[in-house]
Amino acid sequence: MSISFAGPCPVCGSEAFAYHPVLWPELIGSWQLAEDEVAYIDRQQGFSCAECHNNLRALALAAAILRAYGYKGTLHQYCSTFPELRVLEINQAGNLTAFLSQIPAHRLIEYPVYDMTNLDIESDQFDLVVHSDSLEHVPYPEKGLSECRRILRDGGLCIFTVPIVVGRMTRSRAGLLPSFHGDSDVKAMDQVVHTEFGADVWQFVLRARFSSIEVVSLEYPAGMALVAKK
Repeated sequence: MSISFAGPCPVCGSEAFAYHPVLWPELIGSWQLAEDEVAYIDRQQGFSCAECHNNLRALALAAAILRAYGYKGTLHQYCSTFPELRVLEINQAGNLTAFLSQIPAHRLIEYPVYDMTNLDIESDQFDLVVHSDSLEHVPYPEKGLSECRRILRDGGLCIFTVPIVVGRMTRSRAGLLPSFHGDSDVKAMDQVVHTEFGADVWQFVLRARFSSIEVVSLEYPAGMALVAKK
């Protein structure tokens, strides 16, 4: 059963949305996606707010952040209150960066200067770590999550998204032909997929020694975010 999100946008409050499919045949074939899986992953990536231009996965991430901190307004409003949070954003989380960067103690780091599996950052530094559709590109996702946990303060949160094919278990792409995200005609190595996450994605979080994992659903199964607590 699917649940459709109709707005308003949790980032900016707009009620205007646009949609265009983004998957291409090569990617659909390499992931061996069924018709219904193509439909909800296309919606996850191609359904977006017409005002702030964040897609559904970024909207789910925003909704998860607001839920975690008990804020009833939009992410734009929340960040404009200048919350006293030390925030680390690993790679740009869609178009959320413009809003998150309003938080005074926000810091953005990006690959390849920073490797998520070996972050050159002291432990116990941040209240919130945010990343969106980055973990599938990390060769050792459990190690990447462990590093996120290490740099969090006690009780800190790692809130993130990954593409989840909900009807199957996670599989590594080791030994398979390379699969890339991003533009269909670009084969950049930072876009190569190492892991196809499935319904058991929560295990990676707990194996990384987080104390809990919550799934926040803005729209099932297309718009979900994960909240891991140290």
